[in-house]
Amino acid sequence: MPGIYLHIPFCRQKCRYCDFTSFPNRLNFAEAYMACLFKELELRGKELGDVCFDTVYFGGGTPSVIDPDYIYGAMKQIKKCFRLSKDPEITIEMNPGTVNEKKIAIYKRAGINRFSVGLQTAIDSQLEELGRIHNVRDYLYCTSLLKGENFSADVMLGLKGQTKEDLRKTIAIAAGSGASHISMYALTPEDGTPIYTDYLNGELPDGDEVRELYDYACQLLRKEGYERYEVSNFAREGFRSRHNLNYWRRGEYIGVGVSASSFFFGRRFTNTFDLDEYMKCILSGFLPVVENEKVEGKDAKSEFVMLALRTSDGISAARYREAFGSDWKSDFAVPYAKNRAYFEEDGDRTKFLDEYLYVQNRILMDFIGE
Repeated sequence: MPGIYLHIPFCRQKCRYCDFTSFPNRLNFAEAYMACLFKELELRGKELGDVCFDTVYFGGGTPSVIDPDYIYGAMKQIKKCFRLSKDPEITIEMNPGTVNEKKIAIYKRAGINRFSVGLQTAIDSQLEELGRIHNVRDYLYCTSLLKGENFSADVMLGLKGQTKEDLRKTIAIAAGSGASHISMYALTPEDGTPIYTDYLNGELPDGDEVRELYDYACQLLRKEGYERYEVSNFAREGFRSRHNLNYWRRGEYIGVGVSASSFFFGRRFTNTFDLDEYMKCILSGFLPVVENEKVEGKDAKSEFVMLALRTSDGISAARYREAFGSDWKSDFAVPYAKNRAYFEEDGDRTKFLDEYLYVQNRILMDFIGE
């Protein structure tokens, strides 16, 4: 079933690697922005009132930096404007340096039942290097407030000076804190971010070093009882992220807020990235969409294949046939034959061999536009 994504673009300070739409110096706009976001929810609810949604996700930015009553109000508005499933998964991203007992209590009253906590690394000097506002003690305090709750921890690879021992300590702390899910991402130095200078100066690990760290971390996570179900995501049994799985299955979702993207009725559309323009559009009664395209034919098939192959489940031939009325191996006969050695077959499913899942982006380039 479809999901709802809400973008909260405020944060206390911009991390050195961050390329997301976030505004560290405009927290005083939070009240006006959230009023606009409530209005956009109302506008979208009029279009999608008959659709049943299974997940809600508050992302950012740092959703936990704003007054928790705004999050409570957003959930109240969602329940008013949309139809939710009987047991929806409702997630909020949190920076450990912005959380307290009162906030957690309000989130839980709002119906939030999954928490995504940005640990990144358990080495305080690396957190400082990244521009994070928290330290490991903050993370442990945050997770102590979440005892017994369903929460995920974020871990980053490829940090300056990061060693296997650093990674071992980070995973041990994330697992020991009770995380039911761990998302592990390689640092991507985006042009225009401060950390890009470190990349240009050769101060970050190269691709082979990051791959070695990734393989090592996968072993550690497996020993801790986490199953890899997508390139960057690991979960204990029964705790896969339903919201993210919907993306990888090419499911529908509606995004509200500045820069939020959506996929509905075969179209991908994105809101403006400009905060002032976003609020002006909403206050004028218009949806702030700046990009809107129909995804069909070969493009739709390529999306399906590339998203499905990111997961450990791979491509279901039956699901592909149901979606497009054809056989995916026939539609992609040339790239499939070229890359056959990288795949394994499991019933009607085709998936990457474990050792190729991390480098699948290079392989999947052959499937684009086929």
